[in-house]
Amino acid sequence: MGVADGLANRMDCDLLVVGSGAAGLAAAVTAAHHGLRVVVAEKDALLGGTTAWSGGWIWAPCNPLARRAGISEDIDAPRRYLAEVLGNDFNAERVEAFLHAAPQMVTFFEEQTALRFESGTHIPDTYGHLDGAGNGGRSVIAAPYDGRKLGASLALLKPPLRETSFMGMTIQAGADLRAFMTMTRSPRAFAHVARRFRQHLIDLALHRRGLQLRNGSALVARLMRSALDLGVELRAGAPAEALLHDGGAVIGAVLRTAEGAIEVGAKQGVVLATGGFPHDHGRLAGLVPEATQQKTLATPSATGDGARLGEAAGGSVDGSLAAPLAYCPVSVVPYSDGSTGLFPHIIERGKPGIIGVLREGRRFCNEGEGYHDYVSAMLAAVPKGQEVASWLICSRSFQRRYGLGIARPRPLPVGPWIRSGYIKTGRTVPELAAACGIDRAGLERTLEEYNRHAVRGEDPAFGRGTTPYHRLQGDPSHQPNPCVAPITGGPFYAVKVVPGSFGTFAGLRTDGHARVITAAGEPIPGLYAAGADMASVMGGHYPAGGINLGPALTFGHIAGLHAAGRPIE
Repeated sequence: MGVADGLANRMDCDLLVVGSGAAGLAAAVTAAHHGLRVVVAEKDALLGGTTAWSGGWIWAPCNPLARRAGISEDIDAPRRYLAEVLGNDFNAERVEAFLHAAPQMVTFFEEQTALRFESGTHIPDTYGHLDGAGNGGRSVIAAPYDGRKLGASLALLKPPLRETSFMGMTIQAGADLRAFMTMTRSPRAFAHVARRFRQHLIDLALHRRGLQLRNGSALVARLMRSALDLGVELRAGAPAEALLHDGGAVIGAVLRTAEGAIEVGAKQGVVLATGGFPHDHGRLAGLVPEATQQKTLATPSATGDGARLGEAAGGSVDGSLAAPLAYCPVSVVPYSDGSTGLFPHIIERGKPGIIGVLREGRRFCNEGEGYHDYVSAMLAAVPKGQEVASWLICSRSFQRRYGLGIARPRPLPVGPWIRSGYIKTGRTVPELAAACGIDRAGLERTLEEYNRHAVRGEDPAFGRGTTPYHRLQGDPSHQPNPCVAPITGGPFYAVKVVPGSFGTFAGLRTDGHARVITAAGEPIPGLYAAGADMASVMGGHYPAGGINLGPALTFGHIAGLHAAGRPIE
């Protein structure tokens, strides 16, 4: 893109995308493929947004990878499933747009760009007992990517989180993660880990960062490569301050850059994809007061720029969803330099031999359910006015096999995390209760009742292991129930867990074309929203893993098509 009329404070394009996560890059790549001149403006100094820190899974029912794997279904099944899960939050127009466009989105990126996928053929939806639930094939993930292929632009890619990588090396859920979890028990797994770690050390020595990109890092890198190949201009450190208008239409924005303010004209409009407002506690408090207790895993730059810009143009934020945030339980990680981080508890909660308890020592939910459900149950169970927190309780042998929070399983040491206070310990249950501030009698009663049934692989209180999703999270080598085992034989370990989030579900109201609409339902010409800037099509529910990135990519793709004047086929 050149500077129009030789003026340093003015440039023109066809489409301006504000934000560089999955939604923004999907919109940019789609529009550029169809002939539009596109500029992506990112507030942060690095590209990728929260997507770059994510697990990278994408929920896209009826996708072509599933069909190639022999999983064939009509969209009526996921439609029925979403109707069951979403209930009164089911928006027929937007759900239909998502279900029809999601498989087309996957096909487009596979066939026309550098984005390649791997299929989650064995990943079930969260609520397997509901009508229309899928048992595999509805999820895809970006295939691993060699960061060298980004060339000099690799310096613009946001590195992975310290807490969810190993020395900066991303580990992908599935076979890759299983190898790391079983490396001390399987020669084949050990060889896999050794190969990956050796290459990672070489990359660190030569390039000072990991180059075996997986998860959200691979997704963003592949989208960046695709955008660069199509001539998209990627501008980091350029937040949008205001939208430009012509009558009632949005025709560009003012960007703040190191060189000063730049007015960017965009003939076909602007796509808002700034990552929502998980760091805007004032706005969150206005939606749900308890939401302010959450500690978000979202990128710090997600402070609500898209919502403010959309509202100034006549749009409105939909705060009526079942939940304003995409919840995830997290623990606060203390580091030796005095800093802290957040660890998302995704994996170990479903394994056999761990339970979650409140301060009074009682269980409050099925620990193996989805991460959103765990936090929702915690928020509902803790009386108002008390700190919302729970403790994941296990034995040392559990931690050595499966890990506990950021304390990885053997052969990595657990001692540093005990000394830092991150993991609380006790030789006996009463000692553990005292270390955590949990009611001793309550914890003893809970463990006695849980263990009485767990020795038979049963959990009558909450039914762990009764759905395909539970069993996927468990340990298939543990029978008769891969999700249930007694907690006996000290020492005992615990980690404190508090409400966290991946970002916001609440966002700007949009229609099936990803256009921002007014409170009266009228589309604002030239203004689109996708990703966390649009109100989630899932209505504040979490029906499956990947329901943030799936709609982000899909509605980004839809926005790009609409801006280019191309219909969804």
